[in-house]
Amino acid sequence: MSISQGGSEDGTLHVYEAATGKELKDSIAHVQYPTAGGSAAWNAGGTGIYYTRFPRKSERPDADLNFYQQVYFHKIGTADSEDTYSIGKDFPRIAEIKLEASHDGNYVLATVANGDGGDFAHYLLGPDGSWKQLTQFSDQIKAARIGRNDALYLLSRADAPRGKILRAPLARPKLASATVIVPPSDAVIQLMEPTADAIYVGDLLGGPSQIRRYGLDGKGETIVPIPDISAVTEMESLEDNSLLFRDVSYTEPAAWFHLTGNTPPRKTALVDSSPVSFADVEVSREMATSKDGTKVPLNIIRKKGTKLDGNNPVLLYGYGGYGLSMQPGFDFTRRLWFDRGGVWVVANIRGGGEFGEEWHKAGNLTKKQNVFDDFAAAAQYLINEKWTRSEKLAILGGSNGGLLMGAMITQHPDLVRAVVSAVGIYDMLRVELAPNGAFNVTEFGTVKDPEQFKALYAYSPFHHVADGTDYPAILFMTGANDGRVAPYHSRKMVARLDEANKSPNPILLRTSTSSGHGIGTALSERIKQLADQYSFLFAQLGMRPH
Repeated sequence: MSISQGGSEDGTLHVYEAATGKELKDSIAHVQYPTAGGSAAWNAGGTGIYYTRFPRKSERPDADLNFYQQVYFHKIGTADSEDTYSIGKDFPRIAEIKLEASHDGNYVLATVANGDGGDFAHYLLGPDGSWKQLTQFSDQIKAARIGRNDALYLLSRADAPRGKILRAPLARPKLASATVIVPPSDAVIQLMEPTADAIYVGDLLGGPSQIRRYGLDGKGETIVPIPDISAVTEMESLEDNSLLFRDVSYTEPAAWFHLTGNTPPRKTALVDSSPVSFADVEVSREMATSKDGTKVPLNIIRKKGTKLDGNNPVLLYGYGGYGLSMQPGFDFTRRLWFDRGGVWVVANIRGGGEFGEEWHKAGNLTKKQNVFDDFAAAAQYLINEKWTRSEKLAILGGSNGGLLMGAMITQHPDLVRAVVSAVGIYDMLRVELAPNGAFNVTEFGTVKDPEQFKALYAYSPFHHVADGTDYPAILFMTGANDGRVAPYHSRKMVARLDEANKSPNPILLRTSTSSGHGIGTALSERIKQLADQYSFLFAQLGMRPH
């Protein structure tokens, strides 16, 4: 699974598996992130829409047409040429904006991301027609929601790396005077959904989720019972003050649950279907120890009764970047893997947000090497604990996870038998030169900064391929039309590895001419990509149907 992002008409971020184009709403913590795509919100009377757009040719040089996102207003029934500018000219070049209207439409909230690094500023349009800045990037406010009781709720990580929730009146929404209603705790606050009489908090506990319910004053905490080792990916308040939430696990497809007050949630008829059952599959969470002593959670998914004899084919997946958390998710195609005796493992490595912003910051910029050390420790743990051995171990990742694969290939070439790396980044010294690369500087760093350059060069996979090395079997997958990660990364890496490899293992490149980074890939192409991926892994690990 590799990650890409795209937006919808309502500004919701969608996260996709780049190798297949499948949306991963049920496995990634995504709701705090605005999108570089489109976002829109109605005005109070329903006579017009505030929406985001990029500059037109007459407004900016060609090199800037995919930057400087701004907000405009369109009055229903008029030509778009009459649309009026609202806000955004002073935002950063790499700004990404999400819009949200209040329940009565009197307010519009703009969440502005400074690229993809996880820093946000917030602006509020009030009944007087003027925008007011609520927060700056440095304030560490990661999300804002407009409540139904004329209040604004803020998710803050200032002096609270795992999050706290603040409340301020909409009429006077000053950050300095906002009050703390949910204080910091061991749980990482991921979601918040206010109703007219309560606020629901969706937490992250190192990967799995929990839900807490509070009164609007932050009192009366109760824990909502949800399925074990599962992920709450969305929460929506209803007119009667009840809550709908979407929950998914590794063994059960996503379903919507209805929650009223303090009563146990009830599973609704809104359930994703699956052509197969995972009733014979179980999940456990275990801890690997990284190079610096950090404990790294592993989600180990396998058929019940799997033996620890060191002979199981294991596929280890990781991502480790942008604060994106690898949460439980259901994928019925894994039935193919389990039916051949395979074990599927998801590692919650640093760079993600599983344990809050500290976990993210410990794996970005000059600390990116921690991500690779965590993943290598996960692989070694699976070997030490007899889940598998190197000859039966494969690893998978894409996009930022493709960088992870590249680092594993060059830093630990003898640790695994096979690698699948989709739409990956491998030449870290040239990432920021691509049009989309500027958005990644806040995550990876820039070669213009001496310390960041040293860190980038130290792990850049392309620059550390060594001649005469026995490399594992590798399948690189890329899209010829990928605008997010240029396909030249995969082409260069394959060429260099093919030249340097001393082993008989194949170094393969699969290029899709009908897809890019995964978004919008046709079902037929997604099936072909998945078939090639599984065929490669089955062949390299000697897997046969049981």
